[in-house]
Amino acid sequence: MRTVYPLARYRNPGAAIEWLGKAFGFEEHEISRDEAGTVKHAELVVGTGMIMLGAGDPAGPGVYIAVDDPDAHHDRAVAAGARVTMELTDQSYGSREYACEDPEGNLWYFGTYRP
Repeated sequence: MRTVYPLARYRNPGAAIEWLGKAFGFEEHEISRDEAGTVKHAELVVGTGMIMLGAGDPAGPGVYIAVDDPDAHHDRAVAAGARVTMELTDQSYGSREYACEDPEGNLWYFGTYRP
């Protein structure tokens, strides 16, 4: 594994980005929007740290872990009983990734992120 990123989903990611900047001092690093202008993926930085966020139903915080081979990682997780919540997907921002829940319902995201 290469890097770990905290991750959050918001119903209104644009408003969340603005609020996180005002409240906690986060600055925009990169924003990826769809054709309608909705934020699909965002990277916010503060100091040397970074969080990722995107559009979606908030299900609590998650963790994104960059891996070299998401397909092999996916197969290993499934064999261990992980419940896949997002199948392997090639994202518009360049990552191949999937998401799953652990036995206690915590969300985990794995992908190439920056291939």
